Formats: sequence, C-alpha cells, structure tokens
Amino acid sequence: MAARQPILVGVGQLTHRAAAPAEVMEPLELMAEAARRAAADAGIGLAEIDEITVINCISRHYADPAGFLAERLGCTPRRTIYTAMGGNSPQWRVNETAERIARGEVRLALIAGAEAMAGLALARKAGVKLTWAAEGHPEMVGDSRWGNNEVEQRHHAQMPTAVYPLFENALRAARGWSIARHREYLGQLCAGLAAVAKDNPYAWFRDGKSAAEITTVTDANRLISWPYPKYMNAIIAVDQAAALLLTDTETARRLGIPAEKWVYVTGCGDATEHWYVSDRVNFSTVPAIRAAGAAALQQAKLSVGDVDYFDLYSCFPCAVQLGGDMLGVGVDDARPRTVAGGLPYHGGPGNNYVTHAIACMVDRLRATPGARGLVTGVGWYLTKHAVGVYQSAAPQHAFERVDPKTTQAVVDAEPHPTLAESADGDATVETYTVSHDREGNPAIGIIVARLGDGRRCWANLAQRDVLERSEREELIGAAGRITHDAGSGINRFDL
Repeated sequence: MAARQPILVGVGQLTHRAAAPAEVMEPLELMAEAARRAAADAGIGLAEIDEITVINCISRHYADPAGFLAERLGCTPRRTIYTAMGGNSPQWRVNETAERIARGEVRLALIAGAEAMAGLALARKAGVKLTWAAEGHPEMVGDSRWGNNEVEQRHHAQMPTAVYPLFENALRAARGWSIARHREYLGQLCAGLAAVAKDNPYAWFRDGKSAAEITTVTDANRLISWPYPKYMNAIIAVDQAAALLLTDTETARRLGIPAEKWVYVTGCGDATEHWYVSDRVNFSTVPAIRAAGAAALQQAKLSVGDVDYFDLYSCFPCAVQLGGDMLGVGVDDARPRTVAGGLPYHGGPGNNYVTHAIACMVDRLRATPGARGLVTGVGWYLTKHAVGVYQSAAPQHAFERVDPKTTQAVVDAEPHPTLAESADGDATVETYTVSHDREGNPAIGIIVARLGDGRRCWANLAQRDVLERSEREELIGAAGRITHDAGSGINRFDL
C-alpha cells in the first residue's frame, strides 16, 4: 500500500488574454498547454498517461473532449473520461482517481479543463466565427440531472445569481445579524479573496478590490440579486485552463520525479444534497458539506484545526461561509479561505475553477514542508459537494477512502419539508431575494415561505415599494398572504 500512495506530481495553469479574434485559443488547446506545463512541472513526458479526465466545458461541447486532448498530447490512454456539469467535478475526479491509483488500476492520470468564454465573446462581438474541433454530445460520468425543478423555474429561481442569495439572506437571519452588519462582513470576506487573487499570476482580476469597492453599488458594480452586487458574483467570462498529474509513489520513483514535487492526497469526501433547492433541510446549513468534510478529515486522520490552508468554493459569498460553517471553521477564524483567489476575482472558468485551486494548493504545500490543505468543490446550487485533503509530508497510514455510499446515507437521512406547488393562505417568509434588471432596478422578489401547516412554497413579489423596503429591512420571518394564480401557475406573495 505504501507504494500505491496517490500523489500529485505535476500542475499547470494558463490564463490567456486575446486582444483580437485571431489570438483566441480554443478550450482544447488551452487544456493541452496546461497539460504540457503540468508535465514540465513533473519533469516527465506525457506518453505514459493511461487515463485522461476532461472537466465539462461550457464554451465548446466537443464530440470527444478527452480523446481529442489525447491526440494533441500524443498519448494513448487506456481510459478517457468526460464529466457532467458541476464545480465539484475536479475534486470529485481527484478523489475517484486517487482511489483507483491506490488499488493499482491507474498509474499516471491527467485531469484537465478549460474555458474560453472571454475569447468567444470577443469573436462574437467582432462577427468572427471561430473554427474549433468537432462539436458533439459525448458520454459523461457523474450526475447529469438538471439542477432545478419546474416549480423553481416558474418562480424565477433558476439562475445561480438568483438562487444563491436565498442562502445568503437565510444565513444572515440565522446569525442574527443586521443588514448593515451583514454587508460589512461580506465586504471583508470578499476583499480577503480579492487580496489573494492580486498576488496570483494566473488570476483574471488582480486589482485587489477593497471591501468598500466590493460593497458599494455603482454603475460598474450594479446589484444583480440582493444582497450581491456584481463584484460578489463568479465571473465566467475568462479564458483559463488548468491541469493535474496524479500517480503513485512507486511510479513517481520509476519516472524519476523528485520527492519534493510530491503532494499526497490523504482525504476524500463526496456527497450530494437533497437534489432540488425546494427539498433542502433549511437555507442556512448544508449537511452534505458537513458529511463530505467529516469523511475527508477522518480518512486523513486530521481535525479541521490541523489544516493550514483552505480553498473553499466561492462562486458566491454564502458558499464560502457555509463551507466554513459546516467544516467547523468559525467566522472569526484568521486562516484565509482561498489560495487561488475565488471565482469572482481569480475568475470562474465554468466547472474548472477547482482544478486551479488544487494546482495553487500544490504550489503552496510544496513551499511549506509539512503543511496541510483542504479544498472544496460545489456543483449546481450547493447541491453536489467534494472535499479533498492534501499534505506535503508522507502520511503514516495507507490510503483508505471512506465509502461514499456511507457518507451519502447520512445526507439522505436528513428530513425535508413537503413542497406545496400551488398555495393559498397565510404564510411566513423563510428566505428571499430581489432580482434586479440590467439597469440595476429591483425587478422581482423571489420568496420561499412556510404555510401554516409547515409546507414550503415558492412565490413572487412584485410590489415595488416592498421590494425596495426589503433591501433595507429584514423580511425573513415576516407574515404575508399567498395567492395562487392558476393562469400563470405562479404563487403571489403580499405582506
């Protein structure tokens, strides 16, 4: 088992800024370059790769992503994999690959991903059609279900920018914070992420925005869905790629990879929440993160207090906070929450941010002998979760992953309320947000409420004066009346 300890031995990252359509690199070539950099980092060639995983790509649906990547790299892996959508995918694939390495089923594996959304937008604006590798619909691994149900979509709870604020506002109320105190904390949290991005040469935004810049609403920083202005949202319009090389200690020695390049995968955890947001236990906890984190730390034989560095998934501020809460990292804990800079500041290349986070964690642990790091990944609406624990020193125990089915059973046992698709009657606000139009004006309120019998329901609020007031005064806990409109299928909420 000691010879089969899974390790990361090579990492590569690339951030490309095209000035003209002719300079745009397609995602496949971005991945290939990141993979070449990972190989150079490990000091090996790519011919011996026997497994390639490509993380789901949004900017191009390739017919055979992993196969095309193998061709460009000149290797012939025994297995190629393409993941379903989800920001948890990079860490989940590290967990799965590490287990297969420990069982002797894989010797050298590549995980890579990229997006070219900025380049695609540049070309479209110029009216230029980019010629990229063949498009198609490859088979995927992972849970490929759509992230929300028809009732949620009907009530405008579909875009992540409108759903994550529901968790944020519920978290504020659960902590007993005022709206002003909450805004101040969000500014401090996000400024901490931006400061890390400022020092990361691969980050897309390196201006190190201050807390005041992040929280102050301006034309450039308009409100998207309250309480998040633009600077608190993940930014997908980036051209970025990252790649990881994993192997075992025996193979690393055979390939001549020096031990100072090795970073051990010592803990893995994966779990999925009750799939739809409608079915969650509440909006201020995430049992799946708690369970996945506990499994990863149990395998690593560590407590969260033993962790030196984190990269907590950060598509929106609530993801960082809930990740910390569920792992047992207090709001006043001084340890930074990221090593890469977070999706709003490092850049959020679709499903692939966590590949960058792991690459940054490897660099950090190599530079800090004996240190330990923890990375989390999140898919959909705090739905799919993956946790990884890493360290630069050799572990004193064999790699024995906690059975993911055992972890999942803990989450599945969590109770959840019944959803009332159509509702009439008195209700109390459980959480809410206000979505704004592109001019920054409040457009519609999205309400999650509890009826008198405890059932949960969705509703919309359109009263302009109430929308504006709800951004100044707490609406959670407020009483109101739900009325169902049979024609539209929408529940209306009135205070």
